[in-house]
Amino acid sequence: MKMRRFSALGCVAALAAASWSTAARSEVLHADVSGFVVRHQVAVMAPRETAWRMLVGHVAEWWHSDHTYSGNAANLYIEERALGCFCEQLGEQDAVVHLTVTAIRTGSLLRLTGGLGPLGLMGVDGNMVFSFGESEGKTIVVLEYRVGGYDPDGLEAIAPAVDGMLGEQLERYVRFVESGSPTAEDSADDALAPIPDGL
Repeated sequence: MKMRRFSALGCVAALAAASWSTAARSEVLHADVSGFVVRHQVAVMAPRETAWRMLVGHVAEWWHSDHTYSGNAANLYIEERALGCFCEQLGEQDAVVHLTVTAIRTGSLLRLTGGLGPLGLMGVDGNMVFSFGESEGKTIVVLEYRVGGYDPDGLEAIAPAVDGMLGEQLERYVRFVESGSPTAEDSADDALAPIPDGL
């Protein structure tokens, strides 16, 4: 979520060129001057409880550092409670709230409210909902982010960039759950890596 990367709409082309697994589906469901809706669905080869804990409790390990203010995803965390914080430490005393937990059903649903990253600097608000289900031995994770508000240039232009960025994070999340590494290179080397202890 670095400002220089996210605000440049030229990143849309680069994000669109990113590779996607056949298990993933993404779509900008709607976009106009006042807001947009993006939706992603991935299938994870793990029990639902594990998929939940890896997403909520280990965001610092699969989120890409390029999409942080500090340049280090290790500074991210999600508090697993109502009014909990999806936050980033920027120093001993400094931090930024990216989103706030406004609904939680452990293992089933997580709703985060606010403007993620640079969206927080704009006149917008949003709800990002992660829902977890099961199908044929896999956990199905659906992410939907609805954003509305005002920007002098209109909001439809940034929808593809937000969609691409979120898709990248979910692809990294799936690789992390299934192999222990969020990167394709490390996943290929550690395809049978065990799930971290305690999960």
